[in-house]
Amino acid sequence: MLQDADALPQLIGEYRPLDQWQTHLNQVFYGLRGDKLRAYYQTFASADFRLAHALAADYFERVSKREKTAPRPVVTINRQSPDPSRGTPHPSPLTVLELGPGNGNLAACFLSHLKVLDREGKVYPRVRYVMVDWDESMLAGALAQPDLAVHRAHVEIYRGSVERLGEIADATVDRIICNELWNDLPTKLLAKHGGEVEEEYLRPNLSESLHANIQDWSAFVRAFQDKDLVTLQTFPAFLDELVWEKEYRKVEWKDVPYRKTIAEFLQSIDQEVLIPVNVGAFATLKEAKRLLAPDAIGFSAFDAGTGDMKVLNDPEKPCYGQFGGQYSFMINFALVEAVVKHLGMKETRLESQREFVGRSLNTNVVTLMDLLATHPSAGPKLQPWEQDRLVLKTIRALNETFESPYRRRLEFSLGTDMPPEERETSGAILRSLKDNGIPDTVAYVTEEELTCAQKDLEEIGYDVDAIRMAVNAPPSPIEYCHFACR
Repeated sequence: MLQDADALPQLIGEYRPLDQWQTHLNQVFYGLRGDKLRAYYQTFASADFRLAHALAADYFERVSKREKTAPRPVVTINRQSPDPSRGTPHPSPLTVLELGPGNGNLAACFLSHLKVLDREGKVYPRVRYVMVDWDESMLAGALAQPDLAVHRAHVEIYRGSVERLGEIADATVDRIICNELWNDLPTKLLAKHGGEVEEEYLRPNLSESLHANIQDWSAFVRAFQDKDLVTLQTFPAFLDELVWEKEYRKVEWKDVPYRKTIAEFLQSIDQEVLIPVNVGAFATLKEAKRLLAPDAIGFSAFDAGTGDMKVLNDPEKPCYGQFGGQYSFMINFALVEAVVKHLGMKETRLESQREFVGRSLNTNVVTLMDLLATHPSAGPKLQPWEQDRLVLKTIRALNETFESPYRRRLEFSLGTDMPPEERETSGAILRSLKDNGIPDTVAYVTEEELTCAQKDLEEIGYDVDAIRMAVNAPPSPIEYCHFACR
């Protein structure tokens, strides 16, 4: 089926399993748009600090508790590569890996908060924080995060696949963090059809309108298929103009790991219901099993998905979305847990991300987006520029009492559709925002901070009861979750 039957698409590739095209597309996307990532989507660690602080507090508490009984011996990351960008052997009993470090903000806030908590200097000085990514430019960007500079002696980068970290020795890692990465990793969509299991195949086309603007069509197709980024940059932007055809074929089980576990899981799913099978996530878990020391604090992944079988069995659930041309999948946490048990890791935990962050702060938290959704005018009736205005007014109201431990200017682009007089007013609000206020539109706010800002929020139309309901609301069917195992 075509996403747009009127687009008269032009073929630029053949049918392949969805996960193969996803991998291909992600490499092209990061190569062409990696430096503009936040223009397409933001994570809870892009600028906010609270997830990183919760991770640091959790790590400090658990390491301190463990070492009251038995100190850990010194171990070494085994690096034989002559590539100096991958660091040098460094004796460290506390090795922390972050898979897919983004812009480096999570690493910086984790280390900064850990140092604050570690008043006696028993944990932070021994931490070696290793940022892992396959893309050299992404690693360079993460390492250039300004707040990482003071922690530089504790930080390494490792360029390679997050699914195969062969140069890091077995049982030498204490903590692995994986934030909003699983949804980018290879994922298959499977469904039962009669007595068979089928998977989704895709075939890419380009819209007729963009095809008309490309003079050397064969060169473009060749560059796209070869992932030739240098040549692709000479053509008009095309990622948003892709049109995908879909069909379903019998799954090639030889290409799918954990066949027995997946087949057993599908017995609980109705016919014709598509199920995400996050094979890339499974690979990171298998590698984590090898890397983690026997007494390690363990592995944590944060991503959007569900472990609810009722939701997974819903044929209308959203299995994936596209952002700037890139596929992003929901995580099937129920199947993830089954794979973890298959791997022999018996201790697992699944909770909402809000619960994890709130537990660290000993209070309830909501996201800024959750708060915005409670405003009486919020919803599809608002024009984009009106939404921008509401966001800025809300942040200004919160900033009257909110104090961040970091100084960062809020990155916020005013829409081109905003009327001139409104643009002037909103621009003035944006310029007036303090640099230690709300750091991002994707940020956590505590119940106490909302109470302190109550008067200012009411003045711009918020209802106290609606806010209270949002603060105490149960997790959504598909939610940002924390999955942990050891």
